[in-house]
Amino acid sequence: MWRATARQTGCWALLGAALLCVPCAFLTCGCGVAGRASARSAGRTVGITEKDFSITAPRRLSVGRFTLRVRNVGPDRHELIVARVGGGAPLPLRRDGLTVDEQRIQAATLGTLEPAQPRTTRTLTVSLTPGRYVLFCNMYGHYSGGMHAVLVVN
Repeated sequence: MWRATARQTGCWALLGAALLCVPCAFLTCGCGVAGRASARSAGRTVGITEKDFSITAPRRLSVGRFTLRVRNVGPDRHELIVARVGGGAPLPLRRDGLTVDEQRIQAATLGTLEPAQPRTTRTLTVSLTPGRYVLFCNMYGHYSGGMHAVLVVN
């Protein structure tokens, strides 16, 4: 009967571990098609939920590139606009007093998701630098009805 020595057992364990790591290294090294696909999706994903007159999102994030995964769970269509704002001042409103004047914040807008049907999920990728951001829906009356969230990045 053959019995492995401690040295042989260690060698087999090392070989097994190496074989397990080869596929992982291939997927994350950037080589081959699988590597490129993995690198593209390697960013951080943040879940955001929209429903009538509320947006649920993290209050704080670190600096970096994020994919916002936005779910509309409300019965109505909703959009999402991400804008960097300074201080605690409210966003400028249009003459109707119910919607944000998007032209006045155009330079501070990082991204927009157009209105989507209920029970849909969409994604938006943004690069966040230190500062204060507002995520909001600007459908008629939604922003003024409370459909916005503040996000601080540091």
